[in-house]
Amino acid sequence: MSGFDDTLTNLARPKTSAIITVRVIKSLEFRTERSLVLRDINLETTTVGDLKGIARNVIQTQPGWKPYRFVQFDTLKLYTKAHGAKTTNLIINLDHDEWILSDESKQLSEYGLENETEISFFNREMYEKFRLDPQTRWES
Repeated sequence: MSGFDDTLTNLARPKTSAIITVRVIKSLEFRTERSLVLRDINLETTTVGDLKGIARNVIQTQPGWKPYRFVQFDTLKLYTKAHGAKTTNLIINLDHDEWILSDESKQLSEYGLENETEISFFNREMYEKFRLDPQTRWES
């Protein structure tokens, strides 16, 4: 017995007390995002609508989020799960539209979320425009 705990991190915490990261995306073309780490989220009772509300509340009330307060955040989409494949796009995965969490009344666990899942939170209109021309730009 080595004493090493080889439990996968996505199984290390129960679905009733998960840690998830919300990637709050201000701009897709400039790759402007900030990560919001949420602890002790109950994936079996928290709905998509609840998660949006939690994230919006942090953006509107916590210091350091002022540049994000003027974006209409309206869409959540799975970015990656722990130990899962990552997208090659550094800001958002443009494929898998079925990963968009479109039903606000569905519990997060119904979408397959688990501990250490990363979710993107963004403006849907901005996303659709970026999909047509997924070019990133840099401020000069």
